Amino acid sequence: MSPATEGVRALQPYQPGKPVEELQRELGLDDVIKLASNENPLGAGAKAIAAGRDALAEAERYPDGNGFALKQGLAEQLHVPVECLTLGNGSNDVLELLARAFVTPQHEVVFSAHAFAVYPIVTQAVGARAVITPAQDWGHDLPAMAAAINENTRLVFVANPNNPTGTWVSSKALQTFLQQVPAHVIVVVDEAYFEYVDEPSYPDTVPWVARYPNLVVTRTFSKIHGLAALRIGYGVSHPQVADLLNRVRQPFNVNSVALAAARAALDDREHVQRSRSTNRAGMDQLAAAFSRLGLGFIPSVGNFVSVDVGRPCMEVYDGLLRQGVIVRPVANYGMSHYLRVTVGTEAENQRFIEALETTLSAASSP
Repeated sequence: MSPATEGVRALQPYQPGKPVEELQRELGLDDVIKLASNENPLGAGAKAIAAGRDALAEAERYPDGNGFALKQGLAEQLHVPVECLTLGNGSNDVLELLARAFVTPQHEVVFSAHAFAVYPIVTQAVGARAVITPAQDWGHDLPAMAAAINENTRLVFVANPNNPTGTWVSSKALQTFLQQVPAHVIVVVDEAYFEYVDEPSYPDTVPWVARYPNLVVTRTFSKIHGLAALRIGYGVSHPQVADLLNRVRQPFNVNSVALAAARAALDDREHVQRSRSTNRAGMDQLAAAFSRLGLGFIPSVGNFVSVDVGRPCMEVYDGLLRQGVIVRPVANYGMSHYLRVTVGTEAENQRFIEALETTLSAASSP
């Protein structure tokens, strides 16, 4: 009998997007593009790369376990006290810290159908019960989520925008929801794609932390800042919540290169703006192609879009792989006919579109 806990024994590991190198080995391809993991196609900014390179000169030393310089920069930019911040090895790390700090096997965690796969993983890892509410138009049904809360609920995850659907909730809807949540429940608003959103009624929830002591906002440097390989994110919360998270956080959970690169990325507004512009143009390019091909898709405010290919998605996914194009099948999210496509450069998007047309044509041939 395994000595592992029941929740861990039953866990299915998170499946990341297929690496480029793996496809090259499998099919002997040299020219491969990856539009599977919502990475920034422009990469990291020059300021972040230079700062990270400089930090390598002291690779023999442990990192600053408190992340002083980065926290100071975040506090200044976000207009929050340093005491409200928790740094993580990616924002996923902060999500896990929240589960460890607040949830036991006697508790419940609420999140939506089609929501980020890490939510059920961290819930099951601590042995808690996952309460999954039905989605509404592929997005969060906040009234249903509020109705699912009871005395055993300890965490609610709200991804805004949501991955993999790209849907989002408005400021008014989210404030109404927060006002309904009892004080014993921590509401985690996961804003990994915050910087990409260009909607007037989309909320910046960081200032709300001062009004809602049970609100935690998580963000990352993996997406628009292009630092996915360095694994660095953060949470903003009431100081008492941050104190608890920092008690269970590993002392050196963020490395020195990541700390330095992230601090430099905060000041690189030009790179952020270029990334936003590239994403807007690419989203228009993909949406136009899907419409021309008669394919339905879920309107997205992130840097990715989920498209209905009209058949089991693995068939089309495999056809794209054979042409050196990696996207993300999302059947494991309850979306059996959908592929999630990261917005790439104009050339990458065009190559995907042409490969998709070829694959769909081959599948339709007698």
